[in-house]
Amino acid sequence: MLTRKQFDVLVYLERTKTETTQRDIAEATGMSLGSVHRTLSSLSDENLIADNSITDKGYKILEEYRVKRAVFIAAGFGHRLVPITLNTPKPLVRVNGTRMIDTLLDAVIAAGIEEIYIVRGYLGEQFDQLLYKYPMIKFIENPIYNEANNISSAMCARHLLQNAYVLEADLVLYNPDLIQKYQYTSNYLGVPVDVTDDWCFEVKNRVITKVKVGGTNCHHEYGISYWNANDGAKLYEDIKKVYDMPGGKERYFDQVPLEYCIKNYQVEVRPCTFDDIIEIDTYTDLKKLDSTYC
Repeated sequence: MLTRKQFDVLVYLERTKTETTQRDIAEATGMSLGSVHRTLSSLSDENLIADNSITDKGYKILEEYRVKRAVFIAAGFGHRLVPITLNTPKPLVRVNGTRMIDTLLDAVIAAGIEEIYIVRGYLGEQFDQLLYKYPMIKFIENPIYNEANNISSAMCARHLLQNAYVLEADLVLYNPDLIQKYQYTSNYLGVPVDVTDDWCFEVKNRVITKVKVGGTNCHHEYGISYWNANDGAKLYEDIKKVYDMPGGKERYFDQVPLEYCIKNYQVEVRPCTFDDIIEIDTYTDLKKLDSTYC
């Protein structure tokens, strides 16, 4: 197994594929020059790199961290975006000419992830239009989307969550580099904030210790997560366990690993910024971003 520093350096070398210096690596990874030097030496000693290029052995071990698929949660009504969502599912609403979900799909495909699933429900047939641009998409039907929260969509796709991104499909992604082809461990995107009244994470030593609504010195939650093979297998069981609890259908997917079954997981926060991604909650938010709705 790679150390995190080894992983970060290998991923950097894989992405650049050009001549690079130790200073370049340090700036890109946030490591000190001394750490970069020691990490490069360890990678070379293990025959994972040669002359700062990844060897066949290096690519083989890096493949163990490759993201295999992306699962989009896209079944809900989006009631806070009425009247737009009366005739259009929220992920298909256009923002400045581009469908919300396209910003995510384009990033997923750019990362080389070709196994893509969309869990659909409300006005589900409208998602067929995506096949013209993204013919590789497979659809999963959620027949009870209007009777439960998004845990019901997770139930429909829980067999697909190993080595997988799970993405809420109503986000607008401005920084496609947040979707990468390799991930070191299970994680959720979050923005560090002093205070928020929205869903957020408490974090200790990178690991999410609590999910809640509203908090201080926490991370504002965004609905893009990654699940490694072990955690994806555990989610298969835990999602059903929570779903079958009294009131389980009213829960959200993220509450499974981050609240009800948190002892089974060590999920890290992956920091991002409010410039990287946005969630459009209301019609007022939409009008602020796109003047054509005013």
